[in-house]
Amino acid sequence: MTAGEPAPRAKSHAPDAAPRTARGVAGCGGGTTLLVIAKEPVPGRVKTRLTPAYTPEEAAELAAAALADTLDAVLAAPARRRVLVLEGGTGPWLPPGIEVVPQGRGGLDERLAAAFGGCDGPALLIGMDTPQVTPALLAPALGEHAWRSCDAWFGPAADGGFWALGLAAPDPELLRGIPMSAADTGAVQRQRLTGAGLLVRDLPPLRDVDTPADAAAVAAAAPGSRFAAAVARMAGAGTR
Repeated sequence: MTAGEPAPRAKSHAPDAAPRTARGVAGCGGGTTLLVIAKEPVPGRVKTRLTPAYTPEEAAELAAAALADTLDAVLAAPARRRVLVLEGGTGPWLPPGIEVVPQGRGGLDERLAAAFGGCDGPALLIGMDTPQVTPALLAPALGEHAWRSCDAWFGPAADGGFWALGLAAPDPELLRGIPMSAADTGAVQRQRLTGAGLLVRDLPPLRDVDTPADAAAVAAAAPGSRFAAAVARMAGAGTR
C-alpha cells in the first residue's frame, strides 16, 4: 500500500502472544465502509518517482486522474459509507457522494491504522495508486456474504505491498508497526493478520503506479480510464 510517496520504515511490532479467535461476521447486514487513502495531487509532492520521465506537473495530473478513476469505482461499488481519507485539500477530481476526512499523523502505518480506527463496523481500504480498480474487483469484499467465515480481505500488489485491506472488526493495532513501502510490506501485513488468528481471503493482485513503466502497464490494463487517456495525451505530446 502506498499513498503518495514512501514513508519511513516504522519500528517492528510483534503480534500479541495469544492469537485472537477467528470471528467471521455472518451476513454483516449493516454493510461495509469503503475507505480511500490519498494525497492531494500537488506537483512535486505526489508521484515523484514518475520524474524525470514526466514533469512534476504531469505527474500530479496523472495522480489526479488515478484518484478520479478510483473514486468512480468506489461510487459504483456497494458500500455503507464511502470515505476519502485525505492529506491536503480537495479539488475538481472529487465527485459528489464521497465523505472526506483528514488523515491522521505519523507514518503511513499510523495513518492507515487511524483510518480503520474511525470505522464502527467492517471496512475495506484501498489507495489511489490503482486506477485500474473496478467494482467487480472490489465485489468479493463488499457483497452480502463478504464476511461470512472471513475476518479479513487482502489485495496483494505486484511490488510486494498491498492495494486493498479489509477488516471485519477494524483494529488499528493490526497495522501499527508494519514497515511500509518495502518489498516485504505485503507479506508482513498478511502475516500480522494470520498471526492474530484471523481468517484471510485474497483479492486479485494489482500493479501500483509508482514508475513510468508502471504507468504504461496500468494504462494498458485500463484503456477506458482517465488515467490511460492522460498517459496517451502526454505520449502524443512527445514529452516521453
